[in-house]
Amino acid sequence: MNKRIVMQLLHLTTTVAIFTFGGAAPTAAQNAEQLAMNQNPQAVQTGYAPVNGLRIYFEIHGIKNPAQPPLVLLHGGGDTINTSFGQILPELSRTRQIIAFEQQGYGHTADIIERPFSFEQSADDTAALLDYLHIEKADLFGFSNGGTIALQVAIRHSKVVRKLVLASALLKRDGAYPWLWDAMANAKLENMPQELQEEYLKVAPHPENLRLFHDKAARRVLEFKDIPTDAIRSVSAPTLIVVGDADVIRPEHAVETFRLFQHAQLAVLPDTDHMKVTTRVDWLVPMITDFLQAPTAK
Repeated sequence: MNKRIVMQLLHLTTTVAIFTFGGAAPTAAQNAEQLAMNQNPQAVQTGYAPVNGLRIYFEIHGIKNPAQPPLVLLHGGGDTINTSFGQILPELSRTRQIIAFEQQGYGHTADIIERPFSFEQSADDTAALLDYLHIEKADLFGFSNGGTIALQVAIRHSKVVRKLVLASALLKRDGAYPWLWDAMANAKLENMPQELQEEYLKVAPHPENLRLFHDKAARRVLEFKDIPTDAIRSVSAPTLIVVGDADVIRPEHAVETFRLFQHAQLAVLPDTDHMKVTTRVDWLVPMITDFLQAPTAK
């Protein structure tokens, strides 16, 4: 079994775990850091947002276009912005503004140790980040666990979502092959792909919490519950569903998901496993661009 595929589905998105409680107000220095950004519009702007007790690390790529809402990227499990979107992000940012961030306990974002990882909480954190950035409406592109989170944003905070791109997203437990659940039940840090461990250790504020991060991320996947069909049907945002033909998500699940949305398109990428989905830049960029630029039905 491909260990890297298993960890990618975990979508552990890397960030350290530390005690960070919502009652603590950010200091003046932290506020300055959160607001300090590179003023060159061509450069990547970075910051930290005080959201739901976290200091969420975010990046803004490209130039704001009043005619288009920004595209928000939600990384996969075990990932950072770079490991999920490192190849496709530069191409997407040529034509629109991109906002990418790292979830609780992933990458540069420190954990709240006593708060479990959950898809619903990550969706609420996403909406709160957009509010902090004064973004009223956005398009969302979620990969793997990030796709599950993107859908939860559309369900729980529908007013902020214009369009959705869900790549390799799990919406029902039977959407993944049975072997995945067996592997997840026995997930160990020692089986986490070395490159993901190294990325975590490189950018996490508390690299000593790698094992805790792994275990919390694995628990979130193991405890995943089906998203109710009625909740999926309630999503009115046009949705592009993407899956690899050799993905850990069954193609049949992608088809079933496609049929649940009010306005949906479906793309099955040939010769593509889970790890290759967001590397199919030549296919995905024009596909996503055309989808996002198409007029929205009234």
